[in-house]
Amino acid sequence: MAQDALGNEVSGTNGSTLQGVDDFVTGFLGYENKAGHILAAADADPEAALANIYAGFTWMFLEAAGAEDRARLYLARAEKIATTANAREKLLLRQLERWISGDIPAVQALGAEIARQFPRDLASAKLHQYFSFNRGDAASMLAIAKSVEAANPDNPHLHGMLAFGYEQMHDLGQAERSARRALELKHKEPWAQHALAHVMLGTGRVREGIAFLGEAQQTWTDLNSFMYTHNWWHKALFHISAGDNAAVFDAYDNHVWGIEPTYSQDQVGAVSLLARMEIAGLDVGERWQQLATYLKPRAQDTILPFLTLQYLYGLARADFAEADQLMAAIEDKAATSEAYDRIVWRDVALPAARGVLAHARRNWADAARYLGIANPRMTEIGGSHAQRDLFGQILLDAHLKLGNWRVAEQMLEMRRIWDPDGVPLHRDLALVRNGLAAA
Repeated sequence: MAQDALGNEVSGTNGSTLQGVDDFVTGFLGYENKAGHILAAADADPEAALANIYAGFTWMFLEAAGAEDRARLYLARAEKIATTANAREKLLLRQLERWISGDIPAVQALGAEIARQFPRDLASAKLHQYFSFNRGDAASMLAIAKSVEAANPDNPHLHGMLAFGYEQMHDLGQAERSARRALELKHKEPWAQHALAHVMLGTGRVREGIAFLGEAQQTWTDLNSFMYTHNWWHKALFHISAGDNAAVFDAYDNHVWGIEPTYSQDQVGAVSLLARMEIAGLDVGERWQQLATYLKPRAQDTILPFLTLQYLYGLARADFAEADQLMAAIEDKAATSEAYDRIVWRDVALPAARGVLAHARRNWADAARYLGIANPRMTEIGGSHAQRDLFGQILLDAHLKLGNWRVAEQMLEMRRIWDPDGVPLHRDLALVRNGLAAA
């Protein structure tokens, strides 16, 4: 039987279809555009179960309304020929069906079983990490990578997965060792570069981070828009801390925004960076309006709370009416969502949404009130530490605008642990001390 690039058996494929499968597997692990080749491969070979399953996965990664309908076309094809699929492919088929149905706990249970039976299927382990990340479950992210470590000791992508899992679990020393091991094995391993950027950000190594990503960016060729824009987003965070405003604007205008402006991850990266730029005192001009034009279709989008909150902020900062529509959709989601995510929508995302909407509309008191409720539990909405820090920065900014100097001082001193030389941070500390002296 044919095998994919990782040594996993693949049923019923010809040479060109197998190439499409390999492009998906290696492209998914390496965040390369070639992963999208699976769509053409599946369309050319409707009798290939795995190719059609992966094509369905590809549509689901769109994270947008209508993705399920597209994915169902490939699910239907794969189901018709399910009897020809091997055991691993049948598990993957069930994953696709459960994902389309919105049963994420079942998807993850199936993923854990695939990892147990077929530990060389790193694409499946990566998918498991994706869902854990979206649920804020760092322990699961690390556990799934460690469960397949013994079967993949020399695979750079496995070490990149381990690195990010360790980083999200706050084991920064092990995260750095795993990231550097990945980069020893493969210089172009963008997820390991990303994990190391997280470590440097979390340990205040701003100048080192700028230099490291400045060198790493030479390898960011043929990456999908998420990985390309997200690693540039990380570089921009270092530049904000360093007070290099020209480099921040260059990153936003030429690398973070505009690559795939309709894609969810590109959109929230742009929202997040623009918000940070404003909080750091930069005048972003008409960029909110330009960005929000692409956010208007998100007016009912409550697929993932981490994404939804940022769509809401972007729409509101541009003063688009769709912000009120999305707020109403969030309130409805909090009241009606399925059991497994009802709590996060009701107890975390809803007050957070009220807080970010208030901040975007310059209602500092409500921003501080509602984000003060939500912030201790923001891990539950998904995203990384660095990404969720946006909401902490918004809360801090609200306290500064309100003149809540003692609260702001405590928050700034906490932030100084990992951003000891931050230019915006020290500007804010000076403001606080002046406020306290005048009180």
